[in-house]
Amino acid sequence: MTVLYPLKFTPILKDKIWGGNKLNQLLGKSTPSKCAGESWELSDVEDNTSIVANGALKGTSLKTLLQHYQANLVGQKVYDHFGAKFPLLIKYIDAKKDLSVQLHPNDELAKERHQSFGKTEMWYVMQADDNSNLIIDFNQPTTKELYLKHLKNKTLPSILNFETVAKGDTFFIEVGRVHAIGAGVMLAEIQQTSDITYRVYDWDRTDDQGNSRELHNDLAMDAIDFNMPNDFKVDYKTKQNKPTTLVSCPYFTTNIIAINSEFQKQNNHDSFMIYMAVEGNAVFHVDGKTTDLHYGETILIPASLKEFSITSTNARLLEVYI
Repeated sequence: MTVLYPLKFTPILKDKIWGGNKLNQLLGKSTPSKCAGESWELSDVEDNTSIVANGALKGTSLKTLLQHYQANLVGQKVYDHFGAKFPLLIKYIDAKKDLSVQLHPNDELAKERHQSFGKTEMWYVMQADDNSNLIIDFNQPTTKELYLKHLKNKTLPSILNFETVAKGDTFFIEVGRVHAIGAGVMLAEIQQTSDITYRVYDWDRTDDQGNSRELHNDLAMDAIDFNMPNDFKVDYKTKQNKPTTLVSCPYFTTNIIAINSEFQKQNNHDSFMIYMAVEGNAVFHVDGKTTDLHYGETILIPASLKEFSITSTNARLLEVYI
């Protein structure tokens, strides 16, 4: 059996009605379309399984890797809990236009209705045009009755909270929280392995045939949490060559590391490690071999690789594990 090493995967590119060209122009993704909205960097979603792009295991699916390597790939505690299902979905997203206002169900609802995980997620803003914003939660105390009134009158945006954003801003989006990515924002997204979204408002737009996109308001009513605290924006300060925790929840921990020399890493988490290059380039050193990580790329370090180092003069990396 091939010895595991740092793994890179072929991005799965998704055209979206709201997508643009930043994934190509800024991140170097091969996107022939002018409406590429998402680059799925690491996915075990059904019919969207990532394929290894480097080394001796090139061409192997993430699903096959899990079946063969099990805890050596993801860690014993992760494998015991999730089995042969990779628990996270890693993306880069470019919104040329506003996304729909939406929310995601929790684990219980998602399992009952869709045989899926819930969709707790986080966002790290990599680039934002002037005056770009995100929608997160409401701008006032909101009840089910008030929400339904504005939904019926097509005035829902009047009670939504708009957050003007800039590069480096970070947000934790818990299940049940209403949200949307605004036009002009490119970000990294880390989430549970789920593609379940309840769309509640789509700006009354239609396609070329005059058709509106499907809404899921009946399903959403049981999933919205109207009493969430105002704690979605992450306050943090980076330290050179030291990890700073952005989000730590039962589903994932994400740190940011600003690297300008050599960063030594010991993996004591009994988990795989994922690194996303959200600024600059870096080189991973494992067992005397090197793997480059360029801006906008993602790499998976198997759990069996306990010691490695990262060198860079200018990188900011998101570090993700369970």
